[in-house]
Amino acid sequence: MSSCSSRALTILSTVFGACGLLLVGVAVSTDYWLIMVEGIILQQNQSMEVKMALHSGLWRVCFVAGSENGRCVASEYFTEPDIEITTENTANILKMVRTATPFPMVSLLFVFTAFVISNIGHIQPQRTILAFVSGIFFILSGLSLVVGLVLYISSINDEVMNRPREPEQFFHYHYGWSFAFAASSFLLKEGAGVMSVYLFMKRYAEEEMYRPHPALYRPRLSESSDYSGQFLHPESSWPPPNRGRSASEASSDISIQLNQTPPEICMHLEMYNAKC
Repeated sequence: MSSCSSRALTILSTVFGACGLLLVGVAVSTDYWLIMVEGIILQQNQSMEVKMALHSGLWRVCFVAGSENGRCVASEYFTEPDIEITTENTANILKMVRTATPFPMVSLLFVFTAFVISNIGHIQPQRTILAFVSGIFFILSGLSLVVGLVLYISSINDEVMNRPREPEQFFHYHYGWSFAFAASSFLLKEGAGVMSVYLFMKRYAEEEMYRPHPALYRPRLSESSDYSGQFLHPESSWPPPNRGRSASEASSDISIQLNQTPPEICMHLEMYNAKC
């Protein structure tokens, strides 16, 4: 059961990470984050005349109506682009959204790093730490992206709130599919990060479960034998130290000495033809 759950976590974290990387890559490279329409209301028939319509991303602004219709201009971060904007508030919106650009780029870098480390960890599952590192990078990537999204929304809302209310003018805006891709990528990356960290915990627990206890590698020597560990411990001295003689061995030697006749007595007995 645990191997099946680990395999499922491996597949899901890979799929979530790949989808998160793909979505944030598409979101950063496209220019449908914000769509704005601006015009006037004709008093005669209460119809609306569009003066300007555009869609913008992190790097480019494209006009679809008005005097700049069909023109796409790169977002200049250090100089003002040569375009004609109907109102100052619209120009301020395009300026303020530039503050959120670095965070999606950092998020893209983090999620790419996490995806590479995660795949290396799946190929070599014995390196359990790689799953944990990839999970941390997935989570950091999601946090960086959500910070960028919050800054993007707040900068637009501030300019819209400061926009003067005039009855003869109208202004509409909404977020495009590029923004939706970025928001979806945040959820996928956070999910991949949580699953990678949980996969690390399971792999670590399995390693600890099947790892033998260190006491099993230590031989247990018998206390009754002085020579049982001489081959297991080469550093021990050889030959072994002399053992003390027991009382039975000492009494045996004394009886042998008493039973033996001294050689001088045997010589005197031979002189009298007696046997020793």
